[in-house]
This record gives sequence, structure tokens and C-alpha cells, in this order.
Amino acid sequence: MSTQPLQSAGHDPGDDRVIPPGQRPAASDHSPSAQRLRYPAVIVLCLTQLILVIDNSVVNVALPQIRHALGFSATGLSWVVTSYALVFGGLVLLSGKVGSIIGPRRALLIGVSIFTVASALGGAATMPAMLIAARILQGLGAALAAPGTLVLLMSITRPGPQRARAMTVFVLAISIGAALGLLLGGLLTTSLGWEWVMFVNIPIGLVVLVGVRLLVPEAPRAPARLDVGGAVASTTGMTALVYGLINAESQGWASPPVLVSFALAIAGLLALVLIERRHAAPVVPLEFFTQMRSAAPLVAMMLIPAGQAGFLYFAALFTQNALGFTPLQTGLSVLPFSAALLVTNVLTSRLVTRLGERIVGSLGMAGLLAGLVWMSRIDAADTFAGGLLGPFVLLGLGAGLTIAPLTAVIMHQAPPAHVAAASSLNQAMQQLGGALGLAVMTTVYGSAAAGGAGEAGAIATALTAGVVFPLLALTLFATWARPTTTTH
Repeated sequence: MSTQPLQSAGHDPGDDRVIPPGQRPAASDHSPSAQRLRYPAVIVLCLTQLILVIDNSVVNVALPQIRHALGFSATGLSWVVTSYALVFGGLVLLSGKVGSIIGPRRALLIGVSIFTVASALGGAATMPAMLIAARILQGLGAALAAPGTLVLLMSITRPGPQRARAMTVFVLAISIGAALGLLLGGLLTTSLGWEWVMFVNIPIGLVVLVGVRLLVPEAPRAPARLDVGGAVASTTGMTALVYGLINAESQGWASPPVLVSFALAIAGLLALVLIERRHAAPVVPLEFFTQMRSAAPLVAMMLIPAGQAGFLYFAALFTQNALGFTPLQTGLSVLPFSAALLVTNVLTSRLVTRLGERIVGSLGMAGLLAGLVWMSRIDAADTFAGGLLGPFVLLGLGAGLTIAPLTAVIMHQAPPAHVAAASSLNQAMQQLGGALGLAVMTTVYGSAAAGGAGEAGAIATALTAGVVFPLLALTLFATWARPTTTTH
């Protein structure tokens, strides 16, 4: 994969034209332009990722107000969250291929534009159908924009310390997104009203659009005929799988809608394998899954969000239901997690340069595992300081050491022609992981609560089940990850 910076002499970062690799002037590894990390461009790309990640958690806090204001039914309200996740998760594999054809920068700009307009429509909604439609449109924009963030980040950075520093900023956007969403949602809902959990995306989206236009050059495109069969199969399989996982707890794992969803998912994914074996430009290159060195990090990327989504969900339940916190207090309660993650991120790039991704990532996953085990010991007599503060800090430290090395391994080992596909798979695995973790852990929680375990006991049981996710991720990553940087 070419690691030469794309902005060379005479190239306007606002120009969509792509200079063929063979015609670009060679940059010396020791030249200032080759050594300097373009932080403004990195920050704009990370801001893009941040607004896509926080969108669900920021809306979650406002759900009670949304139900009262727009007249949602109890079952209909769940679609405010489900519709976004469903469209985002279902289309992200296809959108990565579209981005590689039209250019990841152009795809990102179109996606963020759609997302921003949809946010304005959502905030102005006066009835349930309007808000659901806006959320579907937001998911479409997010799916189109998300794969391009990593592709463009890779294209403007060089392997080694420079890329490691960029990845630490990127992982901060991913890892604190859900926690920041809880805090931001609480602040906005309490002070301005539920509409502002949607309206807040408008100024951020405009900043992203201007920033990308001015600061981020286009990455090489891969002109090819769109794999229509693979596109239909991947969209069907992913959408059905995410839908089944999201609704498994509320409707039951053996309910007809969930079983039909899983059957469609299996059929879609089997069809995808058969189609991609014969296509010259597949939506999902199968070579990612033919060797454990490439498959294991992707599976680990699914398992880590599974555990993390569960931790944030049950932390919100415990603080509000057991401790009596307001939504704003719940948002503030996750600040120790965010602070620990921020501190670790400052050190991660240096640690990766010295120790390599496998050691640093494995240490982070061990921290996540220990944090979940600690939090699973919570009981009804615990206070925030006694039951949650310590696990929050340990989970933050672990998250800060995990996502950047894991993402770097996934992206670095992708062949040049499949970088966009690797980014799409990375995003898809995160969406699947969050849905899987919540489906499994909320099912365990519901069973324990029905068995008389009480609120705290049911949460502890669910978190104990969630320990499996970081444990499996640690095993896979520590065994199969391969270094991408030279250690000192």
C-alpha cells in the first residue's frame, strides 16, 4: 500500500482530481512535508467519526421527552434508535465499495451533507413518522461517510509514529463517542429540549464539510463495475442480522420476526460468499477471512464494542434506576471513563512505537476484561464511588490502549485495492458488535430480573456474561495479530 502523502507540489486539497500514483513526485522520507503530521486534516476526519458514533447515545437520553412530545407508542419509540442502527449497519459494506469507485472524499462529503440535512429534519419533526424518516436518512448518510474517514486518514499519514499519533486521535473519537453522547444528550435535553440532540449536528456537520473541502485531499479511486449481486446480498444479510440482534431481547430469540431475520441473514451472507468468489471487484473481498491473521483482528473488532456497549448501557441503568441519578448526572458519571481514556491516548502512540500493536492492544484488552469483571461484582448496596468509579477508570485505560492498535492492524494489512473494503468491514464489525453485545447481555439481564435477582443482581449477571467478549478478543488478537510498525 502506498504510504506517500497525497498532497504534493501543485495539488490543491480542495480538488477532487486524483493524480495517478505513478505520476506523483516522490517525497523524501526526510523532507518536512513527509515528516509533518497534518493535524487539522486529522482532526476534521476524527470529528466526522465522532458525530456518527455519538448519534445513538445522544438520542437515547432524550427518548422519554421524544415520546411525550411526539406521541410515540412504547414499541414505536424503539425505532428512533433502531432505524439509524439498521440502515447504518446494513449499508456500510456497500457504501465502502461506492466510496472506492467515486472517491472516499466525495463519498464522505455527500454522506455528511445527507446526515446534516437529516438532522435538521429530525429536529423539526412534529410526528413520529417524520422523526423515523429523518433517522433513516441519517443512517444512510452515516453509512456513506463512515468508510471514507479511515481511508482518508491512511492516505494522509505515513506508517510508524506519524500514523500511530493520528490513530490515537481517531480512537479517541470512537471510544469516547458513546460516553460523550450520554453527557451531551443530558445537557441538551435538560437545558434546550429534545430537538437539540438533532440540531446539534448541524453546526458540527458544516464544520466538517468546510474542513474536509479545504484540508483533506482525495485518495486514489478504484474505478470498477459495481458488484450488484454482492451489494444486494451484503445489504440484505447485514440489515437482517442487525435487525434480528436489535429485536432479539424485546421480542424473544425464538419469535417469528427474529427467526426470519436470522434466516435472511444466513441466506444473504451465504449468497455473498458464492457471488464474491467469482467477482473481480467484490464488495467484500473474501481473502480477509481466509487467513486467521486478517480474520482474527476483524472478529476482535466486533467483540470489543460488544463488551463496551453493554458496560455503558448497564452503567446508565444502574445510575438511574438504582442510584436515582438524573440523565445529566448519568452523563457526568462517565467522565472518569472518558478522562482515563484520554490520558491513555496521549501515551498510546509512543507505546505502540516502542512495543508494537500486539503487546499494547493485548494490554488494553486485558484492562477491559479486568474492568468488566470488577464491575460485574456490583450490588445494591454500592455507591457510585464504591461500585463504579474504579471499573470506569480501568475500562477507560483499557479502551485507550485497545482500539488504535486494533484498527491499525486491520487497515495496514489490507491490500492497496481493498483499503476501502477494510474500512467498511471495520465499521460493520463495530455495528454488529454493539448490537450483539446488547442483545446477549440484555437477554441475560431480563432472565435474571425475571428470576428475582433484583436490579443490581440482574445487572451483575449480565456483565458477567459480557466478560466473554473481551476475553475472546484478547485471545484472538494476542495469538494472531501481526506488527505493522518497527519497535525500538
